[in-house]
Parts: sequence; structure tokens; C-alpha cells
Amino acid sequence: MVIYGVYIVSKSGGLIFNHDHNTPKIETEKTFSYPLDIKLKCENKKIIVEFGQRDGIHVGHVLYAINGMPVTNRQLDDGRDALEVIENKENYPISLKFGRPKMTTNEKIFLASMFYPLFAIASQLSPEPKCSGIEVLEADTFKLHCFQTITGVKMMVVAEPTQAHMDFLLKRIYELYSDYALKNPFYSLEMPIRCELFDSNLKLLLEQIEKSGIANV
Repeated sequence: MVIYGVYIVSKSGGLIFNHDHNTPKIETEKTFSYPLDIKLKCENKKIIVEFGQRDGIHVGHVLYAINGMPVTNRQLDDGRDALEVIENKENYPISLKFGRPKMTTNEKIFLASMFYPLFAIASQLSPEPKCSGIEVLEADTFKLHCFQTITGVKMMVVAEPTQAHMDFLLKRIYELYSDYALKNPFYSLEMPIRCELFDSNLKLLLEQIEKSGIANV
């Protein structure tokens, strides 16, 4: 069982904390002959698959290496332009490694701001009075578990669908947040959480939950 990450969203919908605990690294390397049967494009300084997914390579995946040499943005480590290398027929057969794009901090902030209105809409749509909003959002490969505090701060954990003890974990995260963030006289509810004790105790808590389901932190 795996916990992928923890996110804390403020009352106003801003991302004030995130921790990538065990993000899966999914990469696929294939050898291609000329001409290349997938279409690539440069977007946000990254080379991504635009069309022609195959063999585990999907649209939106990022190019990470050519013939084992890492690609940074659109440049190889030796300074060559990656797209020029791929377009040159003399370089074939060629080995290309693709993988899922890594989320940037800005993308995480954007997703947190998207979850905030969804949570509010769910509360309003519920036929039950005083609905607590979204508690579990389930997909085929993960579950997002959410706990809203009295002050409106939302604790969210993304984990494998089979991961147990998530209610307990959310409450323990809230206790750590209360102990190490809220008791800090220089901290306010809308501020990003920057506390080494909170970080270290959270990591220990996640490891204990994954291994045994029992947390002694």
C-alpha cells in the first residue's frame, strides 16, 4: 500500500503545504526506426508527445533521454538540440525514453484552487443539511481523502485505492498541524507552512501508516 502525497489548502483555497511522499516514476524506453511514428512538440520548454501514443507512451508524456543521455528542457547533456537529433535520419535507430511529466509548484497551486470550488459545490448539492463536502474522491488508480477543519483548512491525502486507516491519518495530520503550525505565534492561517518539526513528524507518520497502519508519532 502506498501514500502518494499530502496537501493542505487554506480556507480561501490557497495551497499552503504539499509533500510528495511516494510519487510513482513511470518511464518507458523504446527504440525507434526512421521515420519516427509519434509526433513531438516543444511546450513549456519541454518536449512532449503530441500524437501517436504506443507501447506505454502516451500523449502528454515528456522526453527524458535519447540513447541514454538525459534531456533537460530540449537540450541533451552535451549541448545538442534534442529535436534536431530526432529529426536527423542518420541518428536512427534511436532510443527514446518518455515518462509522465512532473508537476511543478505552480501546477499544484492551480489544482488546489480547482479543488476549492468543487468542494463548495459538493456541499451545496448535497440533500443533507450541513454537508461536510467531498470526503473521498475515487479514481481507478488512486483515492483523494479530504478532511476539513473547524477553521476551514482542508487536509488532503492522495493514496492507493486500497490504502487503509485514512480517516485516522487525516486526523493525525491535523494534530501535527495544530501542534507545530498553529501554536507558532508567528504563523497565520493563510501562510505557507514552513516548519522542520512538522515535516519530519509527517514523514515518520506516513511511513508508519504505510508499513503497519499504526502511528505512534
